[in-house]
Parts: sequence; C-alpha cells; structure tokens
Amino acid sequence: GHYGRGFSGSPAVIMGAYKYLEELWKKKQSDVLRFLLRVRAWEYRQLPNIHRASRPSRPDKARRLGYKAKQGYVIFRVRVRRGGRKRPNPKGIVFGKPAGAGINQLKFQRNLRSVAEERVGRRFGNLRVLNSYWVNQDAVYKFYEVICVDPQHAAIRNDPRINWIVKPVMKHRELRGLTSAGRKHRGLRRKGHAATQLRPSRRGTWKRLNKVQ
Repeated sequence: GHYGRGFSGSPAVIMGAYKYLEELWKKKQSDVLRFLLRVRAWEYRQLPNIHRASRPSRPDKARRLGYKAKQGYVIFRVRVRRGGRKRPNPKGIVFGKPAGAGINQLKFQRNLRSVAEERVGRRFGNLRVLNSYWVNQDAVYKFYEVICVDPQHAAIRNDPRINWIVKPVMKHRELRGLTSAGRKHRGLRRKGHAATQLRPSRRGTWKRLNKVQ
C-alpha cells in the first residue's frame, strides 16, 4: 500500500477499502464477524439451496478470484451438506473382503467446494463456472458463492481478460476438475517430488507407465 507519515513519525500504511475487508475476514472469531456470520447463516438456511445473489457477500474475495461488477458476471450462493460420504449399501452389507466392509467412516474424494461448483454448473448449463469461495457454515451445511460467467454476453466476448472462457474447451470446467477447487482435490497444489504421480493426472501417469513404449 501507500506509505504516509503517522503521528510518531513512523511510516503509516494507508489501506484501501478492499484491504480493510480482507483484514476483517481474516479474523473470523472477532465479535463483528461472529455476529455477522451467525445472522447470515440463519438467512441462508431460509433460502433455496441454490439461489442467485444480487452481489457477492465478500466483494474483496470475489474480485481476487476474477469477479467484476459488470454485465455477464453472476454470483450464485449454494449450500452443501457437511460430513463424509456413507457408502450406499443395502443394510450396510458388503459382500466382499473385510477390508472393503467399511460403510461409515469413508470420505468423498472431492472437496465440498468442488461439489458446490458442480451443482451450480449442472443447474445453469449456459454459464461457465469461473471460481468459488467459502462464505459461511453451520453444523449441517457449508455455504459457498460460485462466480459464473455468461459466454454469450458481448461484454464478456469483447473483454480480452476473460474471453478465454468463451472457448468450447472451457465448457463445464467444474465437472473436469479444472477450477481451483478441482485442481486442489487432484493434488495439483503440490509440485516436484511430492506430485510425481499427479501430473498431468493420476490416470495419465498410469497410462504412461503401463504402455509398451
């Protein structure tokens, strides 16, 4: 940020509005945010599980992830039930080895943010999912806001910073693990020796190693 002079003569950082918001959201246990999140969680529970938000709840976060307050950008708020994934076997019976007999303590391979993006992407097939972020949670649900882009809109097609998303290969990025949340559950946050089996993908590695060269 810019530096001015404080009363003591030491440099004082002049923060913009988005920086203040960012610092506020970093302290989620503060009185202000605890109250805000509690009230908003109640509000979000009353609404449908996927609904359009007129504007982002976290404008600073949305902008950092690519949102612009202009035509062609849409925000959807979505709730996902928290918790692991119970295996759907009738009466919990697995007719197999004891190692495969687990029903309850299993976890879904993808994260809940990725699930939220998928649900929005399936509901609104004409839009492209750009990114998403956490906004709230309670004991039962996690709430996310998903940034979508309308690839048919002239304001998007004429903007060189975002019109990459108009290309046909960008259809349903969220279903193919190409969004930020998708890359995370694929393990692509890691680099180097920790991710040798993950690039370009697990199946790609398997195929390369199992082909006769």
